[in-house]
Amino acid sequence: MKVLCYGSLNIDFTYEVDHFVQKGETISSQALRTCGGGKGLNQSTALAKAGAEVYHAGCVGEDGRFLLEQMEASGIHTEYVTVLREVRTGNAIIQNDRDGDNCIILYGGANHAITSAQADAVLGAFEAGDFLLLQNEINHLEYIIRKAHEKKLKIILNPSPMDEKILGLPLEMVDYFVLNEIEACQILSCRAETQGEEMAKLLRERFPAAAIVLTLGGDGSVYADGEQFFRQPVYRVKAVDTTAAGDTFTGYFIAALLKGLAAAQAMDIAARAAAIAVTRKGASPSVPEWAEAESFLFP
Repeated sequence: MKVLCYGSLNIDFTYEVDHFVQKGETISSQALRTCGGGKGLNQSTALAKAGAEVYHAGCVGEDGRFLLEQMEASGIHTEYVTVLREVRTGNAIIQNDRDGDNCIILYGGANHAITSAQADAVLGAFEAGDFLLLQNEINHLEYIIRKAHEKKLKIILNPSPMDEKILGLPLEMVDYFVLNEIEACQILSCRAETQGEEMAKLLRERFPAAAIVLTLGGDGSVYADGEQFFRQPVYRVKAVDTTAAGDTFTGYFIAALLKGLAAAQAMDIAARAAAIAVTRKGASPSVPEWAEAESFLFP
């Protein structure tokens, strides 16, 4: 059983600042880091570091060739990544404040240059039962989902960054939703005060064929499917950079399922890995190895 992450590949420019810049304000950055990122690359990295055999599909420009080298060094198969001459690689401008929080501006670039022909060629290499992981940083999502559903791939959707495009997708074809409270509330058009467990139940009612993984920040996460419903507590640490926390959680959860772990075990190891990731700076460089997540002792 293989896992394909069809997702974004970005060059991240991370600025360390005292506070997020305000309208009309000019501030100085204490440091600048440039590294690989994008939700797709981050989640592929988490999958690989968790021991999964992961294939990545997407597009980069000539300026992003180093991302392929970075992924290959992490054990990610990159033969389904297309290098384009006429488009720049996607990038992100990230502000990382003194509390470890971040805000991000995305430029799609090559991530929005995927064609249906490329999608057909990529999906043709996978078969029923393989996993397909998607986010919302590439184009042609509807086409990819429909083709993957026809081939009976298990579709996992992380609808981030959330926008109206998600609501137009054939969400009934998704097998796993991995999302946060804000994304869930937008999909459900629910009240802002709706609690986590209630949101998970509403998502299950809306998508009865899917399993729900709902992350709740400092309140942990909730898992719900047709047989189980439980909360996973958070592992508390001092955060220095939250950039790839959700991506680490997503990759580890899927990798654990591929290893044959039960949902409760998968949620626990994902929570451990995400907690470790926020104690380190950077996106994909912050993702821990499986052995570390498994054995890490928390305060």
